[in-house]
Amino acid sequence: AAPFFGGNEIFVGKTEWDLLTSEWGSAETGTYLRAAELKHGRSAMLATVGYAFHKLGLTLDNISPHEYLSVTQNIKFADLAAMNPVDAMKSLPAESWGQMFAAIAIVEIYELTHTGGKLAYDETVAPGLQPGGLTGDLGWNPLRITVDDRRRLVELQNGRAAMFAITAWVSAETIPGSVPLPLPW
Repeated sequence: AAPFFGGNEIFVGKTEWDLLTSEWGSAETGTYLRAAELKHGRSAMLATVGYAFHKLGLTLDNISPHEYLSVTQNIKFADLAAMNPVDAMKSLPAESWGQMFAAIAIVEIYELTHTGGKLAYDETVAPGLQPGGLTGDLGWNPLRITVDDRRRLVELQNGRAAMFAITAWVSAETIPGSVPLPLPW
């Protein structure tokens, strides 16, 4: 919820959320959709930071002791830094995409097979495939931050903002004139 004029709070999506969880689905449907929204929001937040770093020139060619991303493919960090972020992603070799896919698959498999941070050996169906099984909480909190409803809401709304931001930035990069607002770069 965000304060608006006059101090009233606005929560975008509340009506639609109620429809999805109470009229068209169940509480488990809501848990699953919220987990998906959290995952996409977290991915978008990472993408937004990476995109902004690239556009601002904070790239690996400036901080890496290595010159090449891939010696066998002859791809240098400096070559990728000279491109826009979308073209740089398109220029990555298949091995890079495979590594990204493998890292994401490990996290997904972990969430599907673990409950409360422990592998569920005695389950006949993976916990993540049971109703209400996917929550978006992997149990990883190294700073021991207290996660309350306000923090969950802030993460959700920041994720929504990041999804819009990365969509707008990629659209502006690939389709000239598609975003009517001037971007800072």
